[in-house]
Amino acid sequence: MTSAKKGPALESRRESMDRKMGSEGKSITKGSHKGSTIAVYTSGGDAQGMNAAVRAVVRMGLFLGCKVYMIKEGYQGMVDGGDNFVLGDWKSVSGILNLGGTIIGSARCMEFQERAGRLNAALNLIEHGINRLVCIGGDGSLTGADIFRQEWGGLVAELVKENRLSSEKAELYSFLNIVGMVGSIDNDFCGTDMTIGTDSALHRIIEAVDNIRPTATSHKRCFIMEVMGRHCGYLALIASMAAEADYVFIPEWPPEKGWEEQLCTRLSQERVSGNRLNIILISEGAIDREGKPITANQVKDVIVSRLKLDTRVTILGHVQRGGCPSAFDRILSSRMGAEAVLALLDSNPDTPPCVVTIDGNQIMRVPLMEAVQRTKSVKTAMDNKNFTEAVQLRGRSFQQNLEAYLLMSKVKPPTSEVSQKSNVKNYPLAVLNVGSPACGMNAVMRAFTCMAMTKGYNVYGINHGFEGLMQNSVQQMKWTDVQGWVSIGGANLGTSKLCPDQIGLDKVAAQFRKYRFSGILLVGGFEAFYSALVMAETRARFPEFCVPIMVIPAGISNNVPGSDFSVGSDTAINEIVDICDRLRQSAVGSKNRVFICQTMGGKCGYLATMGALAGGADAAYIFEETVGIKELMADVLHLAAKMKSGVRRGLVLRADEADEQFTADFIHRLFAHEGRLSFSARYSIIGEIQEVYVQ
Repeated sequence: MTSAKKGPALESRRESMDRKMGSEGKSITKGSHKGSTIAVYTSGGDAQGMNAAVRAVVRMGLFLGCKVYMIKEGYQGMVDGGDNFVLGDWKSVSGILNLGGTIIGSARCMEFQERAGRLNAALNLIEHGINRLVCIGGDGSLTGADIFRQEWGGLVAELVKENRLSSEKAELYSFLNIVGMVGSIDNDFCGTDMTIGTDSALHRIIEAVDNIRPTATSHKRCFIMEVMGRHCGYLALIASMAAEADYVFIPEWPPEKGWEEQLCTRLSQERVSGNRLNIILISEGAIDREGKPITANQVKDVIVSRLKLDTRVTILGHVQRGGCPSAFDRILSSRMGAEAVLALLDSNPDTPPCVVTIDGNQIMRVPLMEAVQRTKSVKTAMDNKNFTEAVQLRGRSFQQNLEAYLLMSKVKPPTSEVSQKSNVKNYPLAVLNVGSPACGMNAVMRAFTCMAMTKGYNVYGINHGFEGLMQNSVQQMKWTDVQGWVSIGGANLGTSKLCPDQIGLDKVAAQFRKYRFSGILLVGGFEAFYSALVMAETRARFPEFCVPIMVIPAGISNNVPGSDFSVGSDTAINEIVDICDRLRQSAVGSKNRVFICQTMGGKCGYLATMGALAGGADAAYIFEETVGIKELMADVLHLAAKMKSGVRRGLVLRADEADEQFTADFIHRLFAHEGRLSFSARYSIIGEIQEVYVQ
């Protein structure tokens, strides 16, 4: 594939929108909206995380004092009414956080596309006292909701005219408010960085690639894997980066004319360099520069006819929609669901509909139809064969990911890129790990090495951190040295927790002087942050440290100041959630059981807190919040009441350094004794699997 051209500056897919910051972090009062009624429904294609969103809407609504209805089968249920309107309670959404799909169903509804169908839907809503809706679906479902809102006044008037609705009720329900959440694995909606289900779909794709690698290597095969994405190549592009795919076909950036020869040349180079397999990812909506479809079988025929390689096609299909949602999707959906309720209750008759999105790590409210129109403009750009504009409309991160993939997927450093940066050629840059190992460290090393080499720098990898630097365990990294590192957990260069001031700043400076480092990248947790700080603060004494010093946060504890996320923390949370799901499942055959799980994280409660949110835990004990015997006993009483209500399982998470007195063993024994009439208790310590499992 050719490099992505930088066309005229266009605003990203969210920057020009009239966005409003969400209400996260603000104080809310229990029961503050008593008497209000809202409803939630899912529509269009299902996506992992929809159940978590429904759960959040129901429970946030109940907390604020609202009646919350769940409408089964989407718009079809709204039109049909009757048993499709289910009044939600706390228990009705218990145990659904880890389930894929949507428990309230989703269906295509031709009747809703007709005015008569929307008339019935309006009547059914009013009969249940509903004029505030949360819609979870794609741009088509959200567009339908907005049309419904615009027609609401006319529909109500028509119902009155037909004597199907009283004038009093018509006046009471004279307006309809809509708040949307985007449920789509394609991540094709402008205005948000991520949509519900995308992260889980990426998990399915990467798992499939990892499973195919061994068999492909054994038989020296080439595999072409088709992933979803009819009009959006996000899944294929990001999966290609994460899986180090040899080639990718996406609709936003089709290959140039003659791509067949370019593809075969690339695969031949891979085989000459010693690789026994090739992985190619293709979006189901892939096209060429003329807009003609490119299929997986078409690519296979090219490879077989020209290279005679044993080539197989795997179409993942709906596997990408299936399975349990990832920890990220559970947390994202829960945050969006809670915000949707607050946005809905903040609205008045004149409030335009909004969609709840995420920008970085901040929940936002974006005008619904403005985001829908921007999303449709991407398809228009592709139809007009303006692919540069299509990429830019997808957003800055999409464009940067595309450029990064095109650079790092090459067999050797692109000579044209290096020659343009001849003024920095051969400048030595150092990279090392500091602190505990974390999943993703190797991916950082690969990306840094490849990017630096394209700019003309020499990269030196230091084994085992500053300790290895003292032992001269320094090696110049080559382009091929880091190929295949992305999918490997741990730290191939090794790591050490020793910081420069523990070794001796003068000794570290001497090694800097010896190797003449022009810059250094530290990859790690708080130890890496502290090491950079120490070197920066002593530059007056040691001029060797007067070079660019960068830190990439990488540690499962996520305790580095100034960053929302650290490399490895997401993988660790997924491991915690997976174990919690298994423990909860084991309790199904037991009578009323509570599990106490201890996570890592030290004095940072991120893992325990996010693990509890994603795992649906009843409590989380962390260092940042004081916990005493009264709080523990209150949780015992809560769990006992929960068991009496019919929910037969409970889960409590504890960070490993939450409190030196109230250990996991102490909490287990306390719960087992004080709750013995209501439940049994078990405890489990989740160890190093959180930091060394492959990402």
